[in-house]
Amino acid sequence: ADIANDLQKEVYQHLAYYVPKIYCRGPNPAPQREDMLAQHVLLGPMEWYLCGEDPAFGFPKLEQANKPSHLCGRVFKVGEPTYSCRDCAVDPTCVLCMECFLGSIHREHRYRMTTSGGGGFCDCGDTEAWKEGPYCQKHELNTSETPEEEDPLVHLPEDMVARAYNIFAITLKYAVDILTWEKENELPGLEMIEKSDTYYCMLFNDEVHTYEQVIYTLQKAVNCTQKEAIGFATTVDRDGRRSVRYGDFQYCDQAKSVIVRNTSRQTKPLKVQVMHSSIVAHQSFGLKLLTWLGSVIGYSDGLRRILCQVGLQEGPDGENSSLVDKLMLYDSKLWKGARNVYHQLFMSSLLMDLKYKKLFAIRFARNYRQLQRDYMEDDHERAVSVAALSVQLFTVPTLARMLITEENLMTTIIKTFMDHLRHRDIQGRFQFERYTALQAFKFRRVQSLILDLKYVLISKPTEWSDELRHKFLEGFDAFLELLKCMQGMDPITRQVGQHIEMEPEWEAAFTLQMKLTLVISMIQDWCALDEKVLIEAYKKCLTVLMQCHSGFTDGEQPIVLSMCGHSVETIRYCVSQEKVSIHLPVSRLLAGLHVLLSKTEVAYKFPELLPLSELSPPMLIEHPLRCLVLCAQVHAGMWRRNGFSLVNQIYYYHNVKCRREMFDKDIVMLQTGVSMMDPNHFLMIMLSRFELYQIFSTPDYGKRFSTENTNKDVVQQNNTLIEEMLYLIIMIVGERFSPGIGQVNATDEIKREIIHQLSIRPMAHSELVKALPEDENRETGMESVIEEVACFKKPGLTGRGLYELKPECARNFNLYFYHFSRAEQSKAEEAQRKLKRQNREDTALPPPALPPFCPLFASLVNILQSDVMLCIMGTILQWAVEHNGYAWSESMLQRVLHLLGMALQEEKQHLENLSEENVVTFTFTQKISRPGEAPNNSPSILAMLETLQNAPHLEVHKDMIRWILKTFNTIKKLRESSSASPVAETEGNIMEESSRDKDKAERKRKAEIARLRREKIMAQMSEMQRHFINENKELFQQTLEELDTSTSGVHENSPVISDAKLTALGPEQTRVAEHRQVVMCILCQEEQEVKVDSRAMVLAAFIQRSTVLSKNRNKITPDPEKYDPLFMHPDLSCGTHTGSCGHIMHAHCWQRYFDAVQAKEQRRQQRLRVHTSYDVENGEFLCPLCECLSNTVIPLLPPPRVLFNRLDFSGQPNLTQWIKTISQQIKALYLLRDEDCNSGNSEKMDQLQLPEGFRPDFKPKNPYSESIKEMLTTFGTATYKVGLKVHPNEEDPRVPIMCWGSCAYTIQTIERILADEDKPLFGHLPCRQDDCLTSLTRFAAAHWTVSSLSAVQGHFCTLLASLVPNEKNGNLPCILDIDMFHLLVSLVLSFPAIHCQDFSGVSLGTGDLHLFHLVTMAHIVQILLTSSTEENGMDQENTNSEEEVAVLTLYKFLCQCTGSALKEISSGWHLWRNLKAGIMPFLRCSALFFHYLNGVPAPSEIQVNGTNQFEHLCSYLSLPNNLTCLFQENSDILNKLIESWCSNNEVKRYLEGKRHAISYARESNKLIDLPDDYSCLINQASNFSCPKSGGDKSRAPTLCLVCGTMLCSQSYCCQTELEGEDVGACTAHTYTCGSGVGIFLRVRECQVLFLAGKTKGCFYPPPYLDDYGETDQGLRRGNPLHLCKERFKKIQKLWQQHSITEEIGHAQEANQTLVGIDWQHL
Repeated sequence: ADIANDLQKEVYQHLAYYVPKIYCRGPNPAPQREDMLAQHVLLGPMEWYLCGEDPAFGFPKLEQANKPSHLCGRVFKVGEPTYSCRDCAVDPTCVLCMECFLGSIHREHRYRMTTSGGGGFCDCGDTEAWKEGPYCQKHELNTSETPEEEDPLVHLPEDMVARAYNIFAITLKYAVDILTWEKENELPGLEMIEKSDTYYCMLFNDEVHTYEQVIYTLQKAVNCTQKEAIGFATTVDRDGRRSVRYGDFQYCDQAKSVIVRNTSRQTKPLKVQVMHSSIVAHQSFGLKLLTWLGSVIGYSDGLRRILCQVGLQEGPDGENSSLVDKLMLYDSKLWKGARNVYHQLFMSSLLMDLKYKKLFAIRFARNYRQLQRDYMEDDHERAVSVAALSVQLFTVPTLARMLITEENLMTTIIKTFMDHLRHRDIQGRFQFERYTALQAFKFRRVQSLILDLKYVLISKPTEWSDELRHKFLEGFDAFLELLKCMQGMDPITRQVGQHIEMEPEWEAAFTLQMKLTLVISMIQDWCALDEKVLIEAYKKCLTVLMQCHSGFTDGEQPIVLSMCGHSVETIRYCVSQEKVSIHLPVSRLLAGLHVLLSKTEVAYKFPELLPLSELSPPMLIEHPLRCLVLCAQVHAGMWRRNGFSLVNQIYYYHNVKCRREMFDKDIVMLQTGVSMMDPNHFLMIMLSRFELYQIFSTPDYGKRFSTENTNKDVVQQNNTLIEEMLYLIIMIVGERFSPGIGQVNATDEIKREIIHQLSIRPMAHSELVKALPEDENRETGMESVIEEVACFKKPGLTGRGLYELKPECARNFNLYFYHFSRAEQSKAEEAQRKLKRQNREDTALPPPALPPFCPLFASLVNILQSDVMLCIMGTILQWAVEHNGYAWSESMLQRVLHLLGMALQEEKQHLENLSEENVVTFTFTQKISRPGEAPNNSPSILAMLETLQNAPHLEVHKDMIRWILKTFNTIKKLRESSSASPVAETEGNIMEESSRDKDKAERKRKAEIARLRREKIMAQMSEMQRHFINENKELFQQTLEELDTSTSGVHENSPVISDAKLTALGPEQTRVAEHRQVVMCILCQEEQEVKVDSRAMVLAAFIQRSTVLSKNRNKITPDPEKYDPLFMHPDLSCGTHTGSCGHIMHAHCWQRYFDAVQAKEQRRQQRLRVHTSYDVENGEFLCPLCECLSNTVIPLLPPPRVLFNRLDFSGQPNLTQWIKTISQQIKALYLLRDEDCNSGNSEKMDQLQLPEGFRPDFKPKNPYSESIKEMLTTFGTATYKVGLKVHPNEEDPRVPIMCWGSCAYTIQTIERILADEDKPLFGHLPCRQDDCLTSLTRFAAAHWTVSSLSAVQGHFCTLLASLVPNEKNGNLPCILDIDMFHLLVSLVLSFPAIHCQDFSGVSLGTGDLHLFHLVTMAHIVQILLTSSTEENGMDQENTNSEEEVAVLTLYKFLCQCTGSALKEISSGWHLWRNLKAGIMPFLRCSALFFHYLNGVPAPSEIQVNGTNQFEHLCSYLSLPNNLTCLFQENSDILNKLIESWCSNNEVKRYLEGKRHAISYARESNKLIDLPDDYSCLINQASNFSCPKSGGDKSRAPTLCLVCGTMLCSQSYCCQTELEGEDVGACTAHTYTCGSGVGIFLRVRECQVLFLAGKTKGCFYPPPYLDDYGETDQGLRRGNPLHLCKERFKKIQKLWQQHSITEEIGHAQEANQTLVGIDWQHL
């Protein structure tokens, strides 16, 4: 001991000196430096001491000697996936980590996957947690190993054991002392020699204040920036505390007072302490030590055992003085970070050592009350409280049993629970009146105790010791005390006259009931397992119920009821006048136990031990009956003035969450009562409670009632009450599907529930699960039986899989099933009748055959044949027969018929199961055949039924009455054959024969009526159709015309193009007949032809920036004000896409509509600041017809090229001549431009050698009308504004460039979509896209007419110079850095600006053709330079066709030009194959472009997917099939051009491998590949930590589906500033990755998020489905999820078609709540 003491002193001196020197040296923590020094100076020596050698050798030795643990014990991080097996787990808290799960047998079972809240650990290897398969492959036990019980210390050398004891005792004590130290500026045995005078102002976390409050307060208190304050707040939230100031005492104290002052207004202030820096230093090191201990014991089980012993050793102060106790009891005073550290240590030490787990459980149970008290006061969530460890201990079956027997845990938990619910009324019942927020908070905390109780009870004992019986019954007593406080709580009285003023508090009581429901069920399950326990529990429960009842009957007068010769004494009580409560847990528990007596047969084995003779049935039924009457009266509208609180209580009373221990048990209690008393007495008491006794006991009461023309409401109320009472009788007799009441088993009960749910409509798996009650393991038992009663239908692209009821199960349908709500009942009735009609059966829904009752309840059926019952039925039938004189209702009659049917079924079953010596006591058929007694001689029930069978006012019930009469006859026959008892001959026989003929005639008559009715309806419909067509003639006309117009030029059978070759451009271009286009405006319904000089018509359009085709998402966007977009880089990093919904308006109509929208928006803004789904300030609006999001309009134009075309009278030049001419014209233009700049003298003009016919002074006249010109400008400016993100400026020379770019980009996206879907190029576009491309191309071709001519000419010159260099334009991008299709579109569309000044007679088409050929050749060179041809791979066919030879020649020429930097390639076949593949997209885009530009219909070969597409495209585009011919024809000029292209410096750098270039054909972009199994994603997300706050787990990890980046969404740490606003990580990411549009998967929620801009977003169903074809948003159900490829393709298609923004728009219009969400913070 002396050595140990000396050692302690030395260690303490060492720590006292060094710790403050290492930790907490300044205002900001420096964890790396601190950890490094601590390891060297503080922990290193301890490790040497422990190992007795260099720990680098010592620890691995220990590890080798240690046998691997079979427990996994991995502690879960927040959000990590956990798996529970529904087949093998002992309870739902038994979980596996992903690694163990994948290596276990449970993968093949039904498993449930959830994300952990953090703090639990993996139960792999714990034999008590799994019914089978407790080990995964990694933790499997070898059978040869020594038994469990051996002491792990034997593997350690003795001297090491001693050293470990010493060092563990010192370090653990040090850590515990310093963490539980309360004085602010002195230390426990660690005084320093020189004490510094520095302090920290330490801010602690609480769950009361919000982030915002903390951030705001800190900015004021320690004047820091918002960013710093956010950093502080994040750390406080994560670690539980953070120093916000460092300095002398006063400096820190001042900050403290500001914080306290600022946060104490509404709530208690934030907790702040000024702490001496050395205390903080020691605390930091204390935590470091605990973590260190955790890692050291990981090396050896022996060390773990030593640490456990040290921790649980009793200290000098006796009880609760061990270090573990100290820490536990100090828990609520510690900050979050410290708690987490020591909880982790407990888990890796005490809970991983089975011997000490038991000892720790005992300490935990002994301190249970105190720990819970602390937890109630604590303001941290349960996850970081030590109380949460209960789940690790109480769910272990052996521990739970031991704690119940040895520590009386069950009683402790219940008593602790009762301690915290102190509010009682005079009768000692709970009172939850007017909950304050604080009480509600406490109440939420108290509920966790119920959870602990559930854990203790969750595994049922198989063998009982006397001690366990004793302690369980003691706990049962405590539980009855609790229920007694609930019996009759929240009593209510009916409001008469005026409405209730304040809604009473009802939720707390129901919350309590809901939480206790499972516990009550589990306690009954325990009782059922042992006969002695059951008998004792039953007696105890009965005693308590008697206590509750004593004193209730005082002051209530006894009255005698008599009817039909029976009389009974009861009390006078009116539900509608006295107090009544819906909470009767004691009665209901007794009902449950009573059923168990029958189920376990205890009632028959030991009747002498049971107090059955003492039971007073009227007392048992009194309260449940009142409760059911209350429901009936509420339904009859008598309690309307009691407000919603009562409606809600009734709703929950029947709801699937509560009904098991509420409504169901009340029915059982009534069944118990009836089975023990005279049914006539029961019915009279029931009539009296329903306040209907008068009506049925007084003859002719009904007649008087209706003649006194009483208040309509009262009549209505009485009718409803009679219906409800009959319904209740049906339930009492018919509900026998609980084991113990009827002779059934549990699966029958579930089957019946499912059948009735599915008879309403087919349902999805999740809906069914919701409709069935769950047991304590969250199971409904549905999967085991569903196959027997239903078939599964798989889902399509949307929707979910559904279960449909098997037809043979329909006969089990009971219209009056007791779990139907009113709405469900009527839906089910309708559905079932419809089904019967479809099957051509009669529509009667007779009561199904029922299983027999158990003996204890057997006498129940007699209620059906009791005198009072017959009287009630007779009375109602009488009313129906004389239907005018009485107030009665059809549903009343329907219920009576149902009861008659039940009685007949019952008698039939009795007869069928008859054995020799028995006499049938159930003689219903005789009783309904007897007429009434004198004096009033009412007819028999049977006679009345026959009368009603032909009553015209009862058409609906005919089939049912017929069924009853038929059954009656069957029974009569059965009786005669068994001749069990002579039957009085009655009028039954005569009826039988006649009824058959009647039946036939009746059927015939019905069929005839139905036929006539059908014919009439058909006639009416066709009349209506005709009428509609006449009224809407023009509409139909227009539709026909539209059908004509939209199917483009193919069908305009002008003779010219019938079989000639179709050519889209050039002098040979196929001439197309002029085609009139007449369209109608959707706003004013006026028609108009599209002409050059008429008013403009426009299409609603939406322009957006797009990166869908991007090959480089990391490109920094240059400053939009200076950026020149003339050349598009082939990586297409950001384009401008135009889409349209295809709806047409007059320009002026649209203008009016848009102005109205704008005005409305301004008015709305002044009223309320909500967003709409569209942003008017940005020019957005919804299309007036289809509400599609739009932000501009495209003008409709006739084909524009015809306007610019002139006569072509001269011969057309070839490419070489044409390039020469154009170069001269360009040169002239440049000269002139310089002239204009230098001097105004025009002499030079004459000297200038103008090319022939070129008149640069000529200004063409604009052919368009004013309104069209205005629209050209509008759309052009919009494209420029959106595409460049700049302010609109119609003068800017970049406007036309943006228009051409949008046209090119949109065509490229459409070509990619068609290619990806393997669709042919033409003939498969939806109408709206076709119209959009037509208008867009025509617009882009006409836009130059409203731009500055010289600017467009300048653009043309620069563009051309990139291919045909001139001395003016240097420094243009090299051929590798130009997207050729964009170049082509811009060249072709800007060329008219030069051509309009050329009067030499060369046609525009020639120019098009030469430009096209020139660009194509440049593209070929581009492809050959970048093609990374691998010669191997494909077997080459040495065909040496001319194409291959020619390509090789060209390639060799390129090698020569590039100075042989190109790879040598000898196979022409490869080259040609590569070239064809690479140029295909360009050719397809060009075909689309020239088709829409010149309106030449596409040849039919391109409209289908055939072979030879390449050849057909070439012929349509007037290219030679052998593309290299282009080079040979114009070799003289082209060789020069190729040399100039190849000599560019960039090309050289590329070939030397110094830079990258795009190669062709570009791959299509797809969304990222997602794993098939969703848990892979969860795992990936749980390993993802927030990139900003070091190593902290992200709370909402979100995956970008476009580029695969994982982001930390919805949190302060990752907010960034974007255009002056704080935005979340996702929004910021959309701007870099998707230029404003993003598609994300929120991994923890399993939902897809669409974002567009800062204000637009929506959630979209994820592409992951479970086996039942359903998505699981929020991962609530936890079924295994797998990727549904079709749904993912659908999302991908939305993205490729640029429909994300449109989708969001539609979603936000449909669901206004989406508009209010702050999308930019995600």
